[in-house]
Amino acid sequence: MGTIGNILSLLGSLGLFLFGMKTMSEGLEKFAGDRLRNILAAMTKHRLYGVLTGIVVTALIQSSSATTVMVVSFVNAGLMNLAQAIGVIMGANVGTTVTAWIISAIGFKVNIASLALPLIAFGIPLMFSKQSKRKSIGEFIFGFAFLFMGLSFLQKAATDLNIGEMVALMLSKVADGGFLTILLFVLVGALVTMLVQASAATMAITLMLFDMNIPGFGLEQAAALAMGQNIGTTITALMASMTAGTQARRAALAHMFFNVFGVVVVLLIFYPFCNAVSWFVEDVMHAGDNGLFKLSMFHTAFNIFNTLLLIGFVHQIENFVCRVLPAKEEQDEPRLKFISGGFLSTAELSILQARKEIVFFAERCQKSFNYVLSMHGITNDGDFQEIFKKVEKYEGITDNMEYEIAHYLQQVSEGRLSDDAKRQVQRMLREVDDLESIGDCCFSLARTLSRKRENCKEHFTSAQLEQIHNMEGLVSNALSLMTETLQQPEGEGHDISRSYKIEDEINALRTQLRNKNLENIAAGQYDYQLGAFFIDFVNGLEKLGDYVLNVVQSKARQTRV
Repeated sequence: MGTIGNILSLLGSLGLFLFGMKTMSEGLEKFAGDRLRNILAAMTKHRLYGVLTGIVVTALIQSSSATTVMVVSFVNAGLMNLAQAIGVIMGANVGTTVTAWIISAIGFKVNIASLALPLIAFGIPLMFSKQSKRKSIGEFIFGFAFLFMGLSFLQKAATDLNIGEMVALMLSKVADGGFLTILLFVLVGALVTMLVQASAATMAITLMLFDMNIPGFGLEQAAALAMGQNIGTTITALMASMTAGTQARRAALAHMFFNVFGVVVVLLIFYPFCNAVSWFVEDVMHAGDNGLFKLSMFHTAFNIFNTLLLIGFVHQIENFVCRVLPAKEEQDEPRLKFISGGFLSTAELSILQARKEIVFFAERCQKSFNYVLSMHGITNDGDFQEIFKKVEKYEGITDNMEYEIAHYLQQVSEGRLSDDAKRQVQRMLREVDDLESIGDCCFSLARTLSRKRENCKEHFTSAQLEQIHNMEGLVSNALSLMTETLQQPEGEGHDISRSYKIEDEINALRTQLRNKNLENIAAGQYDYQLGAFFIDFVNGLEKLGDYVLNVVQSKARQTRV
């Protein structure tokens, strides 16, 4: 095979490795599902717990990038504060070193590629299982097989390309093992990881090169590459935070500061640090002159040292990034609060962000309805128009929110979701559609009052106003219960009997008022035009109540018999 063929084989092997890691990571994330969310939510109350959480979660899903992006998204969604996020990110850096240990232990010593096909044969039937958990386990096995198959092919392609000789030649042209070479390798490690977007892949390549015993490429040079990877991996979280809120960008910046600071400190004591790692592997672990173990230990020791160094300064780091990225003055009523267009974390966990945004959407609808309530009894035309314009503005906001949340959910649904998550996304899409209709109903009610003000000289009678206020009270209660229901955890068993009861009362009152209105018009208590505006407003309230119940039913997974 020619040089071009070998290069393509190298790139294909790397792609296979990355695909295997991604599939394995997503399989574990889906298998963990809600438990992963609960761990992150419950175990970040203390900075030490946050670090341990970051270690455990990253060791499980085998991707510090996935953990940090997840954390940034949680900060953006208001599910985690900045101090908690910094602790988890510190732990994620330690947890990601597990990959290096697995590769060091079995990746180059055992022909794992020969076991890949039997593993795939075992995993494929599970992937086609109808049970979500089995399917996720199948994806993990499938990804694991592809990861090590890619690693084996990567090693063969590198050998065919004489990568070892190329690296040795490059080393002979730079400084003779001096400190400038170390700095160069830190830079190379950072740039390669930025391009590949996976520090685990860069670490696998580093381990592979180190295993080739290339002249001039010793522990120090490999360790410098590993340190560079710690800087390069921060680009993933930074890119994810670009369109997110200020807090999310601060979390990504804290991640970069933490890693860069650690690299600078270790560079100051670089050679003694490498000697200490070699001593630990040889005399404490009794692993002899095992180069792969030494490099993996350096990777782990570097991140543990960095964490221990900075864990007591979480609040100082928080204050630093807050000064670097000061809070911008929020625009009046921003469209979205918890998610931003183009910003996605892990597909399964993104649903939690969307749920928070839907609750915020419901609160917006309730605020718009409260503006409608305040339009009664206003005598000044200027004051009336000011409130009318607010309701009109909210109608536009709800239209935009529906589109942006639905677009976000569509992006989420393109990921590898479990069956339950897919059904949840479908329900949420129905919810945002009905919430947008509630916004339309509020504007329609405001327009009814505006048209009445322009075209009808009569005011609603005291009896009509009392009846309208009674019905508005029922609708307001229904909206409050809707928001409460949306805030409840996912799952079966939501008691929405109160919502059904209010809906029955709204329907009964609408029918009663419609009949009473016809009687009053016939009796000459008020003219037909006033009666028409009255019943239009009542029908609008009843229609709004129907959409409220639709939202509640979607969240509770119920349909009325």
